[in-house]
Amino acid sequence: MPSTSITEEKAALRRVVRARLSAMTPAEREESDGALFRRFLALPQLAAAETVLLFYGMGTEPDTARLIPALLDRGQQVLLPRCLPGHGLEARLVTRESTLIRHRYGMLEPGEDCTLVPREKIDLILVPGLCFDGLGYRLGHGGGYYDRYLAGYAGTTVGLCRRAVLREAVPREEHDRPVSLVITDGEPVRC
Repeated sequence: MPSTSITEEKAALRRVVRARLSAMTPAEREESDGALFRRFLALPQLAAAETVLLFYGMGTEPDTARLIPALLDRGQQVLLPRCLPGHGLEARLVTRESTLIRHRYGMLEPGEDCTLVPREKIDLILVPGLCFDGLGYRLGHGGGYYDRYLAGYAGTTVGLCRRAVLREAVPREEHDRPVSLVITDGEPVRC
């Protein structure tokens, strides 16, 4: 059971970060996305990866759908997450022809007709987060999907964080998993 004070800290920080992200103009988000994606696509860890699990950004999140054709053009296998009952997650292979389905939370995800890929076959995971800190800890949306999925994952994990919401420290609990690397649209962050 999570600590009430940590739960309250996370909820308060979510409100602050969501307000800050909502205050960004579409042009500011577009500029931020461009910087984030250039840095992500230049990662040597990404160049070495055959199989990459992205998330499908929505709302004020980086528009990661733009990364799909770039990775496919490089010959990499692109996966997207599919939410399961009980806050589970699975990864499914997508192509340019894949039909994505709108989940009840609003994001697009692959259908059951897309090939299921086991977690141990994934080289790099792009992990969503409202914000990150310099140690790689993130504040997610609160469902715990990725913390469960990342438990025991041995590959590279990367977070994209707009510098406007990069934190000195994110409240965390024992089950929270840091990413290997945080990329910002400003100065690089080493985790």
